[in-house]
Amino acid sequence: MKEERKATRQSYGEALKDLGKENSRVVVLDADLAGATKSDIFKKEFPERFFDIGIAEQDMIGTAAGMATCGKIPFASTFAVFATGRAYDQIRNSVCYPNLNVKICGSHAGVTVGEDGATHQMLEDINIMKGLPNMTVFCPSDDVQTKWAVKEVSKIKGPCYIRTCRLASNIIYEENQEFEVGKAVQIGDGTDVTVFATGVCVAEAIKAKEELEEKGIHIRVVDVHTIKPIDKEMIIKCAKETKRLISIEDHSIIGGLGSIIADVLCENYPATLTKMGVKDRFGESGKAQELMTKFEIDCDAIVREIEKKG
Repeated sequence: MKEERKATRQSYGEALKDLGKENSRVVVLDADLAGATKSDIFKKEFPERFFDIGIAEQDMIGTAAGMATCGKIPFASTFAVFATGRAYDQIRNSVCYPNLNVKICGSHAGVTVGEDGATHQMLEDINIMKGLPNMTVFCPSDDVQTKWAVKEVSKIKGPCYIRTCRLASNIIYEENQEFEVGKAVQIGDGTDVTVFATGVCVAEAIKAKEELEEKGIHIRVVDVHTIKPIDKEMIIKCAKETKRLISIEDHSIIGGLGSIIADVLCENYPATLTKMGVKDRFGESGKAQELMTKFEIDCDAIVREIEKKG
């Protein structure tokens, strides 16, 4: 893992620009937050293919749906709390029900939004989006993976949701790293513990892995970049090969990554799973890293949890 850090929202904007050069059918919509979602990077390069709908998220999704029926590949960008909260009905009935080729990016997800506070810290979006038929859900962990996800969703015929974050996190992968939709990435071969992580928590899990190895505890980290479809084979494999299972996410433990993994285990290979994440409460205002510590979704929290039970 590199020392270099970049927010996945920045990677999203850069990837949109590159995609725009490759595919003239790509158009980008935003809801008056282009500077924050970084879709303004695309706007500067292709102003004629960028549409600021204003503070009207429902209209943005409806417009994106209309563009999709005309053969365009629309990427609709806004904060996750607005994308999946305010515009849920439009996503459900105007995008997913007719299975239209609309790509939605919810940025500024999780408590790592920081000082914006509880009203803007979306902790339920994975739960909301994964429940929609036809929807594919991504939660990339770093710059390289985010750029891959943006390019990949442009190839998928149907609705997609990409979750990005405000907090700059470590770049984990080399540029030539290969990913596959629906296939998690295993980092390490430890058999003591498997830590399933997604988004910004992947880097924290890797840090914990390195710290614990010095203490003789060998864990593997599984980067779950695709939330739906979930990698059932990887989950079952790790349950069989390791003594303990943990999930961690910058999201509510209700309906998030941990719940999805628990469902897979329940149906295929019953095993105990410890779910780390936000425990049925709203977030609060504060510095991002301090909030990760408070809500126990950082490296230190993982180390404590593993050492506590051995």
